[in-house]
Amino acid sequence: MAKGDLLKLLSGEIFEEEVELSLADLCRACQLPAERVFELVEQGVIEPIGRDPARWRFQGISVRRVRCAQRLEQDLGVNVAGAALAIELLEELERLHARLHRLEN
Repeated sequence: MAKGDLLKLLSGEIFEEEVELSLADLCRACQLPAERVFELVEQGVIEPIGRDPARWRFQGISVRRVRCAQRLEQDLGVNVAGAALAIELLEELERLHARLHRLEN
C-alpha cells in the first residue's frame, strides 16, 4: 500500500510511533497548513526529527499530539503553550498508569 493511500485510510486512525511522516504528510493527516505545524513545533507540542524544515520527519505520535492540541484549543480555549503543557501532563499520567498496572500484575 502506498504511503498516500495509507494516509487516506488512516486519516482518522492511530499512527504507530515507529511510522515517520514528512511535513506534508503530517499536514494532510491533521488537515493543517505548514505554518500551523511550525507554530506547534515552536511551542513544543510536537518535535521534528532533523533541523531543516524542508526535511523534517515526524513520529506517528505527532498526529495524536496535534489532534489533542486542536481539541484543547477548540473545546477548552487553551492556547498553544497551554496545550503543550497539558499534553505533557496527560502523557505522564498515561506512563504512570501503565507503570502502576505493571506493578499490580
